[in-house]
Amino acid sequence: MKKIGILFGQEKSFPEAFVERVNQKAEKNISAEFVRIDKVMQAEPLDYAVIIDRISQDVPFYRATLKNAAICGTAVINNPFWWSADEKFFNNALAVKIGVPVPKTVILPSKELPDDTTDQSFRNLAYPLDWEAIFNYVGFPAYMKPFDGGGWKEVYQINNLDEMWDKYGRTKQYVMMLQEEIIFEDYFRCYCIGGKHVRIMQYEPRNPHHLRYEHGKAPAAKKLLDTVKNYVIKLNKYLGYDFNTVEFAVRNGVPYAIDFCNPAPDAEVTSVGQDNFEWVVETAADYAIERAKKQKDDMDNLTWGEYVKTSAAREQLLSSEKKVEKKADKKEAATGRVDHPITDEGTIITGPAKPKRTTKK
Repeated sequence: MKKIGILFGQEKSFPEAFVERVNQKAEKNISAEFVRIDKVMQAEPLDYAVIIDRISQDVPFYRATLKNAAICGTAVINNPFWWSADEKFFNNALAVKIGVPVPKTVILPSKELPDDTTDQSFRNLAYPLDWEAIFNYVGFPAYMKPFDGGGWKEVYQINNLDEMWDKYGRTKQYVMMLQEEIIFEDYFRCYCIGGKHVRIMQYEPRNPHHLRYEHGKAPAAKKLLDTVKNYVIKLNKYLGYDFNTVEFAVRNGVPYAIDFCNPAPDAEVTSVGQDNFEWVVETAADYAIERAKKQKDDMDNLTWGEYVKTSAAREQLLSSEKKVEKKADKKEAATGRVDHPITDEGTIITGPAKPKRTTKK
């Protein structure tokens, strides 16, 4: 029997509905339950083929436990190694590189020195920063928020320089992003599950939390929704998230990705509404079952994004090229001949190491 577990904290409706839905489907040799941990031994597996992680971002013990489970073959949703490394400023940089519009954004050092550091720890940091260039690039109004935060914690709207210095002075040891504000005519929050299933929800972030999905706006045009869906899939494929939300602010018809590092997104029925709740429960249950069927013990059953896989492939290619060059060098030293790889044809032509000179008569 393959077990699917869900690891969670203060949530109520989604974990219960998820477990119930998986079990209702009655897939052969697959069941679901709340994860139970009574001991964690190094390199020893937990008794789960799949774990949906909804809480480890707040509980370091759980994060370490999930990494240990992953190297023993558990398919953890989301990948705990990538989730530990990821943050919002990197996400923005990645989006720029893959052609997804994002607001102009800079990263700022913490206002207060981190624990166990002194001003000597920051010898490479210019003081003062080039504030003029920063403000000319981002402009006002802007938002300031932690570069790796979430849940709308420590988020400030900045309208002018006075507000900037006042709010920045409150940020303690947080590393902050200063980000251009997108004055939007429409806004979307999008679930993405399995890197392929997308639920686009019109959303109003200026409403009270429990009313943000009650927007009263006319349905968006199909062309815009198709663009949003394409961006959602592209971002999650490159990041490697199995379960995430992406938020877009639409300005002059262009969707700007505002926030797409939400690997434990809100899925409570009281906030997302019944229709959205039903979609996420059903889709998450189907996807978890899909992953359980593919899971094999003692293998890497994690999802790795295109950014990581492309980087790994590049390193492998460079390593292979170095081996070829080293082999060619040895052959040239031994025989006086060198191999010239012709990459377009995938073949090798062997010729003299030093061309013979010809003299015209």
